[in-house]
Amino acid sequence: MPKTPSLEDLMKAGVHFGHQKSKWHPKMRPFIFCEKNNIHVINLEETQKQLEKAFGFIKETVVRGGTILFVGTKNQIQDIVKDAALSCNMPFVVYRWMGGALTNSQTVLGLVKKFRKMKEDKALGNYQKYTKKEQLELSREIDRLNTIVGGMERLDKLPDVLFIVDIKKEKTAMSEALRKKTPVVAICDTNVNPELVDYPIPGNDDAISSVKLLVGLVAEAVNEAREESKTEQDK
Repeated sequence: MPKTPSLEDLMKAGVHFGHQKSKWHPKMRPFIFCEKNNIHVINLEETQKQLEKAFGFIKETVVRGGTILFVGTKNQIQDIVKDAALSCNMPFVVYRWMGGALTNSQTVLGLVKKFRKMKEDKALGNYQKYTKKEQLELSREIDRLNTIVGGMERLDKLPDVLFIVDIKKEKTAMSEALRKKTPVVAICDTNVNPELVDYPIPGNDDAISSVKLLVGLVAEAVNEAREESKTEQDK
């Protein structure tokens, strides 16, 4: 598993900065250290503990061949989430959660298959037989599908786990995960209910430095678990 970051590293990344006191969720109380200048400060020792629990669960998931879907659609973190998911070869949603991605999976998986087929046909030159106007329309459809399901291109079935940055922003994804009983690992700021999440990671879900550190650690946990599993199989 990745080395748990020190309190200093977490503090440098701004992981401890919560929301204004007026926006807090009472269920976050166990993870709050104090209040300073009307801002809640997250207990980073709790962040360390919860990270270790999340790492353990991620390892179990990856070792058994499970898939973790990374979800984070806020503008400032889209590239961070996408790059982290790509670095550990996991699917992602960074533009817009498509309603029914979990609860109406056949429709979504159908779109994924359509996207793959259209990309393949274009790469093979199968669209050359169409008029320029028709080719343009087909390219636009590929671009549209890429926005909707491009990050889920590798999915052939429902993901085993969701890793969410900001469950308040991603409330539809969170709601569908609860309905389908899909386990969730999530960065939980002081304004959300961590009891909705199987493995909450208390931390700032807005600051780029905080999200980059925490999302990067999750991706690292995936890669290390996969490498350990491969080593065991090769023995």
